[in-house]
Amino acid sequence: MAKTILTRVERGVGIATLNKPEKLNAWDGAMRAELKKAIEAFDRDKSVRAIILTGAGDRAFSAGQDLDETKKFKGGKEGAAWFKSWRDFYDCLRKLTKPCIAALNGVAAGSAFQFAMLCDIRIGHSGVTMGQPEINAGIPSVLGPLLMIERLGLSRTIELTLTGRMMGAEECRHIGLIHHLVPKEQVMAKAIEVAELLASKPSIAMRLNRKRFRQVTQAAFNEAFKSGLAIQREAYASGEPQAAMAKFFAERAARKSKG
Repeated sequence: MAKTILTRVERGVGIATLNKPEKLNAWDGAMRAELKKAIEAFDRDKSVRAIILTGAGDRAFSAGQDLDETKKFKGGKEGAAWFKSWRDFYDCLRKLTKPCIAALNGVAAGSAFQFAMLCDIRIGHSGVTMGQPEINAGIPSVLGPLLMIERLGLSRTIELTLTGRMMGAEECRHIGLIHHLVPKEQVMAKAIEVAELLASKPSIAMRLNRKRFRQVTQAAFNEAFKSGLAIQREAYASGEPQAAMAKFFAERAARKSKG
């Protein structure tokens, strides 16, 4: 069985690659656990001074949640437990002592869009799209709006959450989500360049700066998880997410059968 997360260290930079390109690098609970383990190992490794996250293939950083997992939820209890599991996953980035760069090689949607926002710097190319399409799968958004409000403001957060639309690379660059927009073949090289720059900074100041950013956002993070449990429990108890996902898979199967 192929590993869903590939890791390597290059010139003091730890690189973790999401490796499920046949599913646009969409993750389930097991893949998230493997990624969390890799990130935490890089943070402990004294030879690693900065971290890069990217995706395998040329289509996606990650499409976010693997719907093959969530479509099986039978009720509100499973939906709430699933939501709760994201806290430790997000904290593996929030608690990093080292800088983290997202090398965006394609779409970053839903929870992967959120994970990319938790990285310190994002690098992409003209074909990258980013957004919060969870409403299209009947899933209410809790963590996405939390992260977008801090970065984009309330008005754009509402519009993106309620429409579920994906933003193109130029819009992402214009509003500050993508810091460096480069040709497709230069994304990783630019990410390594930025990682090496950050790695050259004083390590204690880097750690304390990241700690302070976590402190000033902690109250909102705690509130989101407290409120989100009830929100996801109600959503999955209603059956609406499961119905939306069943429709998605039925439509995809119909398209495949036609050729």
